[in-house]
Amino acid sequence: MVAKTFQGLEDVLAGELRALGAVNVEPGRRMVSFEGDKTMLYKANMCCRTALRILKPIYKFIARDPDELYELIKAFDWSSVLSLDKTFSIDTVANSDEFNHSRYVTYRVKDGIVDYFRDKLGPDSRPRVRLQDADVRINVHIQGERVTVSLDSSGESLHKRGYRVAQTEAPINEVLAAGIILKSGWHGETPFIDPMCGSGTFVIEAAMIAAGINPGIYRRRFAFEAWPDFDAELFDAIYNDDSNERTVTSPIIGCDMSPKAIAIASENVKSAGVGRYVSLEVKPLSQWTEAPADGILVTNPPYGERISSPDMEGLYSLIGTKLKQVFVGYHAWIIGYREEYFQKIGLAPSLKEPLYNGALECELREYVIFQGDYRSFRRDGGRLKTESEERPAKTSRPRSSDREWRSEARKAGFGGKRISERKPFERERSGFSKGEEKYRPQKGRFAPRVETPKSENPLAARRNEHALKSIIGREPSISKEKSGVTFRPRRGWKRPGQDDAGKNETND
Repeated sequence: MVAKTFQGLEDVLAGELRALGAVNVEPGRRMVSFEGDKTMLYKANMCCRTALRILKPIYKFIARDPDELYELIKAFDWSSVLSLDKTFSIDTVANSDEFNHSRYVTYRVKDGIVDYFRDKLGPDSRPRVRLQDADVRINVHIQGERVTVSLDSSGESLHKRGYRVAQTEAPINEVLAAGIILKSGWHGETPFIDPMCGSGTFVIEAAMIAAGINPGIYRRRFAFEAWPDFDAELFDAIYNDDSNERTVTSPIIGCDMSPKAIAIASENVKSAGVGRYVSLEVKPLSQWTEAPADGILVTNPPYGERISSPDMEGLYSLIGTKLKQVFVGYHAWIIGYREEYFQKIGLAPSLKEPLYNGALECELREYVIFQGDYRSFRRDGGRLKTESEERPAKTSRPRSSDREWRSEARKAGFGGKRISERKPFERERSGFSKGEEKYRPQKGRFAPRVETPKSENPLAARRNEHALKSIIGREPSISKEKSGVTFRPRRGWKRPGQDDAGKNETND
């Protein structure tokens, strides 16, 4: 199976799937592949907080043009997944030179499916296409000539939990919100605060994580419920399993300067059934003077795109001021879009990660807010994660030519290291053995050096030694004319009066 997600959340989703019991979990780009049975399919839809949809591949093949695509689609046994009384829809993603119009691919796939039923059951027998809320949703993914046809087991995107009854302008996606919280490592052990909560997405997702509430319980339906092999009894058992639910003991606080936003957040909190865990208050950031000790702050301030402030730089500067004055002992996680606004916070982030918020390539930053200066923080055992620790070290594999060179050199008596890899004092002391000289390159930086007389020109030391040797003690070997020095013409260029072969057309 394949679980789709946002770029930057692949590792979080992979961890969720492993915790559910999936095997052969392999993160990719905006997706995680995994294996499991029907129970795993249902659990992935019901329990994964960072999955957008769960696909079940059913057919893979190579197609070189739209006609071959149509024929191979038509050859599949569509009666195993679709019947005449069911509606279907097709979602296409194509990354291919041959299939560069996803809508045309969709039409050809639809024709292949319809013609399969017509050929088998008669010219008037065909399932109906329905663009919204279809019974069977088919996903077609084309990469070059490789085609993968999958059944979409989720239906509507899994970020649409079902608890949101109202929203402010530009709310953060539920999957992205849950992913940021899970990236922070928070599971309800410490206070959670969003001082600019908007419609309440962060605090609701935090409450669900802390209480162990599965995000799928609010959904009206999943697409797999219309499949021929749907196991209603198994699904009911998974849906009603509340064994992971627990009591929330730490405060979860959401505030906003807008009374309208807090009213909307209150409706959404009640709809999600987490009202007893979440505290909401109309409170501008400037009025924060204290906060529960040693908590976590997660927020999505305005970017200056769809939502703006009269003084964006002043807003981010205020965020930095309040972090240093009010939220000492906190880990603050802030997602933003513009570097110049981040700079106004005035704090060094301990972590920076790229994340997409819709079409915007944003960045998630963590700020560790400690008392006093950095030296005291380190002396007391504190430690910030550096960028070198965030990113895996790059490893290089020797090129085939290097491996061959080392193998041959080892046979000749040399230890297998390139000359440059040996310590300088070892090269000077030992010189070159016969084996080394045999395989020593004649050109490049490892070629034998030829001692040349020192030139009076101070720039000569940076020039090619062999070229210098050829001109020392005599004039440069270039022709002169009365008018001065003439240079060799560029390739393809000819002087006036020359034919195509470069010969003079006249006797001059």
